[in-house]
Amino acid sequence: MRIKKTMMLAAVVAAVAAEAAQVIKLSDGWEFRRAGGVWERVTVPHDWAIAGPFDKEIDKQVVAIVENGEKKAGEKTGRTGSLPFIGEGEYRRTVTIPSGTGYASLVFDGVMSEPEVFCDGVKVGEWKSGYNAFEVELPTKAGEHQILVKAKNRAESSRWYPGAGIIRPVKLVLGNAVGVKTWGSAIWSPDLKTVKVKTECRGEVGRIAHRILLGDREVTASETGTLTGDFEPWSPENPRLYTLVTEVYAKDGTLADRKEERFGVRTLRYGDGKFLLNGTARKFKGVCLHHDLGPLGAAFDKDAFRRQMTLLKEMGCDSLRTSHNMPGEEQLEVCDELGIMVMAESFDSWQLAKVKNGYNLFFDDWWKKDVRNLVEKCRNHPSVVMWSIGNEVYEQNTDAGAALSRALQEECHKYDPDPNRKVTQGLSWMPNAIKNGLNAVMEIPAVTYRLPFYEAMYRDTKTGIVLGAETASTVSSRGEYFFPVVPTNCPLHANLQCTSYDVEWTPWSNLPDDDWATQDDHPWTIGEFVWTGFDYLGEPYPYDTAWPSRSAYFGILDLAGIPKDRYWLYRSRWNETSHTLHLVPHWTFPGREGQVTPVYCYTDFDEAELFVNGKSQGRIRKNPKSRLDRYRLRWNDVVYQPGELKVVAYDRNGAAALTKTVRTAGAPAKVTLEKRRFGKLLFVTAKIVDANGTLCPDAADNLSVSCGRGLRFKAICNGDATSLESFVEPHMKAFHGQLVAIFEGEGDEVTISR
Repeated sequence: MRIKKTMMLAAVVAAVAAEAAQVIKLSDGWEFRRAGGVWERVTVPHDWAIAGPFDKEIDKQVVAIVENGEKKAGEKTGRTGSLPFIGEGEYRRTVTIPSGTGYASLVFDGVMSEPEVFCDGVKVGEWKSGYNAFEVELPTKAGEHQILVKAKNRAESSRWYPGAGIIRPVKLVLGNAVGVKTWGSAIWSPDLKTVKVKTECRGEVGRIAHRILLGDREVTASETGTLTGDFEPWSPENPRLYTLVTEVYAKDGTLADRKEERFGVRTLRYGDGKFLLNGTARKFKGVCLHHDLGPLGAAFDKDAFRRQMTLLKEMGCDSLRTSHNMPGEEQLEVCDELGIMVMAESFDSWQLAKVKNGYNLFFDDWWKKDVRNLVEKCRNHPSVVMWSIGNEVYEQNTDAGAALSRALQEECHKYDPDPNRKVTQGLSWMPNAIKNGLNAVMEIPAVTYRLPFYEAMYRDTKTGIVLGAETASTVSSRGEYFFPVVPTNCPLHANLQCTSYDVEWTPWSNLPDDDWATQDDHPWTIGEFVWTGFDYLGEPYPYDTAWPSRSAYFGILDLAGIPKDRYWLYRSRWNETSHTLHLVPHWTFPGREGQVTPVYCYTDFDEAELFVNGKSQGRIRKNPKSRLDRYRLRWNDVVYQPGELKVVAYDRNGAAALTKTVRTAGAPAKVTLEKRRFGKLLFVTAKIVDANGTLCPDAADNLSVSCGRGLRFKAICNGDATSLESFVEPHMKAFHGQLVAIFEGEGDEVTISR
């Protein structure tokens, strides 16, 4: 069966301008099949596995997870999400090359995994990493050409859900024989009044001209590629972007190519005990994120990612670690626009294997190519403020680790002209990394957890800084509370959930309070990247040996994007523009009457008073000498009585400043909808409430979803890590009274009913 080109694509490619390359996003017009099956039409990006079904036998592994401190192998189910990603798939479509085209290529932002690309039956390129971008050249002969993309996912190739297929955008590039190479531009700012540009071109170039668009005026480059002007610096608080126009002229003087590229002006400095952005010291308030988008899977969607970043930004987050993989182009565009600083990471493993069929199989032959594409693709994004060459790689335990780290660092700088954008990696075996010289080699010494080693790292560094590349690994389930409240690093409960009192963590990690104490007590720390911003598919620790459990509990927000209580704990520290006042837990516990039910308050205020049905439970202040009272307010002896829980926060002058009230819920009466649109996507949070509008936190009704004209149901999620219901069917049980349904298109007519 031959695929017809879409009318839109035909119209665009027929009008390729002689003086500018056309970059056409190829979303529609694709067909897909698994293992020689029937072709079906799909839209790219596409994840062939997210529709399920969940199955504990998929990629079941018998391993000892060294990163978790395990020494004995055991059966692991759900480690990669229990979704059918393993195997081979094929994609095909037709592209049209207009007459007179001098250069044609396809740019893939990521294909999971080991992609091979064919044009008219001839192999034109391949890659190995499913996370990296790559380009393949196409013949310039005018007419239609058949494109075939093969992808292969091996068993035991990942430590989390990788997704499957063409998971990131594909672009068709059409231009002249003379023009700017893909990722051929390098833009950086040595100071806040200067922009430097280097441009690598294909073909016989006569001259290159650069100018920056500044509203109604322009800044023109000198012959050396240096532009000066009065620029607003890019920052998380003011993510100002400009447009660089590059014009390439052929030897005969004709304009051969014109390219516009957004960038920001900002400076970076690491060292002397500080990180400085635009000359001002600050600490990273960051999170780590895997690449999946929860119920949407690994198929990247710019609007869904914008939602994630917006929710984190509203919490006060200002930075992102793309753990443990290379970011996509559109991810960085969103971070540029919203003001999110990015640690662009590369590898989860080098030569030594973490999983049987991981990147270690390709490292020796491919790492230089992967680093080059990573840096060249990402270097012009102001959001990218550091490179990461690895995550807890096993080479930190070997004598060869330091030399290999130095080589990777040098390779980053080879393609990044900004000498002030430095390189890091997450280290975990600190005594060995210090002993073999690896820690001292790093430009930004960074540690994952291991708070007792911060000072040893600091003494061993040449830069006088230490970064928390991965922190906390606190685990929680939205709406779950267990009694008595016991802080523990071995949380195990019969229902495979974790407490939302935020006092459970993993054996290798700690609580948020511990990270903050370390940062506050050691001025040479430069911040943190919390594990993780959102729950993600796979890696369901501490229940990775139990079933059903198929997704993580680490997130500050759950898999549906609904904030857990911990969201407000981080907000109380990170959000410096508005106050936070949040009570834990809810106040609906039938059968607990007369029993001790501790109450926590997450707030930026230092003092508050708690009331139960109008009776004071005491006015208390944060205690800097107490682990769990330094950043929280806790009333540990409250006796549960149905009714009203109220907290009053006091400012520094002792005056009442803010009040929060939580009430006991009655019987479920209705479903309320909260709608929030991000571009083409409409996210609808359904809440089961009583007659007074109070959330019913134990409601688990099955909710059905429908929508009006102009909208298409896309996915649904309740945030329950043990749910085996499909993400792509328009119904699901609520988890603690809530779920999120996602729709695509125009309009907002949505019905969600019990």
